[in-house]
Amino acid sequence: MTMIELIEKKKQNISLTQEEISYIIQEYIKGNIPDYQISALLMAIYFNGMTDDEVYYLTQEMLNSGEVVDLSEIKGIKCDKHSTGGVGDKTSLVVGPLASALGVKIAKMSGRGLGHTGGTLDKLEAIPGFQIEISSEDFLKQVNDIGIAIIGQSKNIVPADKKLYALRDVTGTVDSIPLIASSIMSKKLASGADHIVLDVKVGSGAFMKDINSAIELSKLMVSLGKKAGKDVVATITDMSQPLGFAIGNALEVIEAIETLKGHGPKDFQTLCTELTIEILLVCKNASSYDEAKKLVEKAISEGLGLAKLQAMIAYQHGDSRVVDDYSFLPLATQTIDLEYKHDKDVYVESINALKIGEAAMLLGAGRATLEDKIDFAVGVVLHKKVGDKITKGDVLATVYTNGKNTDEAIEMILDAYIMSNQKVNTKNIIIKTIK
Repeated sequence: MTMIELIEKKKQNISLTQEEISYIIQEYIKGNIPDYQISALLMAIYFNGMTDDEVYYLTQEMLNSGEVVDLSEIKGIKCDKHSTGGVGDKTSLVVGPLASALGVKIAKMSGRGLGHTGGTLDKLEAIPGFQIEISSEDFLKQVNDIGIAIIGQSKNIVPADKKLYALRDVTGTVDSIPLIASSIMSKKLASGADHIVLDVKVGSGAFMKDINSAIELSKLMVSLGKKAGKDVVATITDMSQPLGFAIGNALEVIEAIETLKGHGPKDFQTLCTELTIEILLVCKNASSYDEAKKLVEKAISEGLGLAKLQAMIAYQHGDSRVVDDYSFLPLATQTIDLEYKHDKDVYVESINALKIGEAAMLLGAGRATLEDKIDFAVGVVLHKKVGDKITKGDVLATVYTNGKNTDEAIEMILDAYIMSNQKVNTKNIIIKTIK
């Protein structure tokens, strides 16, 4: 077979065989197939899609292109949670400790954020001293000892995905559901967990903008996991406005800690509770939804999740005093309250999550390229969300800045708010669960 024949085949919407997909990935990794030919194939896939079998073959080939983590030395039930990402998404910092406190082993490998705010690793690195790079031996020991570790992803995991994603990024083929599903699931399967809970975001601040696409992606990822012999659940959640109040790394760490203390924003607290419930159910650590919910509520009210987060911070050489004293976290030099200055009372109709995220990125909370340096202290804290009534003098949001692009960020935040004269109904954070 030749690559031009396979491109032609996919161009005509004829399914590729397992052998053909294996040939493409293996030869591409070896450097025997040039980027321009893979780019042509990606565009053919973008327009014609892939069958479920093709996506499974692609996922398996990418999975096997590098190291597959062996977690067999970890005693107990091992689960991984993955979010497709959104504005203000710090759920791993809450869900991981809660699930761990309730008997599930959380051995999580995360990537860095690219875009409006940092990823889970960047948020954790806002904690002074926190080490995200630890040896495999220490990683396994930590999970056995305290039940949880969140570390940087091994550079040897799914190298094929790294190469393919770099091409997708520059060829306009990122938003292809088969390619998204195989990218996410190859990494999750390579991470070695027995059970996987997926948080698929949908809305203006998410990668998936409409519910039908989110459902399609969720069903495909659940199917891929089950074919690989894993228990997988996908929960589709609303990202039409930022999650919680805080957007920015240290600010999100504070919000995660407050949530573990039982004082989190309602939408974020609800989401973390529901995702932890799904973990307990998929791992068979609870026999019913009601039982699981009671366990999660107990883990919050008795501070069990908070203690687990503090133990993880200490184990990974972070300053665990941050749990009780936020002054040990990076602090911005200036805070600016954005007031509503009109006489007429209104309601928040919508908040463009992407604009809020981009404003945080302008302040320095995110990175445009992997080489960009993040400012952990800066960001935005919202005080008014969708459905809230606004009166003259109310503060819509507070900007935390060290002087970078402040005016531009403020303008973007104000533009993100759309007001209504009528009372506005709010959406449920949980839209649908697919098993």
